[in-house]
Amino acid sequence: MALYMFQVSYTAEAWAALMKAPQDRTKAVEASIAALGGSIVGFWLSFGDYDVTGVVQMPDSVSAAAFALAVAAGGACKNVKTTPLLSLQEGIEAMKKASQSPYKPVTRS
Repeated sequence: MALYMFQVSYTAEAWAALMKAPQDRTKAVEASIAALGGSIVGFWLSFGDYDVTGVVQMPDSVSAAAFALAVAAGGACKNVKTTPLLSLQEGIEAMKKASQSPYKPVTRS
């Protein structure tokens, strides 16, 4: 299964609700991820542009996109970013394939 990193930023209303009733949202999204054939690797609170960073395993990009769309449509998150993750071995395989590509940038003849 493929790995995806999800990053979300909460709205002010979502933060107010979480401060009023602090909770681990992992359990709240676990069923949605499982229904799409995926599983949670881990979720973390984070500083910076995103409030939560999570890594999940999903069977394909369509399932990952479906989860991201469901979260974005929920209204509690103002930013939702999904990043496909490659293992180091997959990255090396991509580098090998890229080295064989006939692509030439516009700056070279």
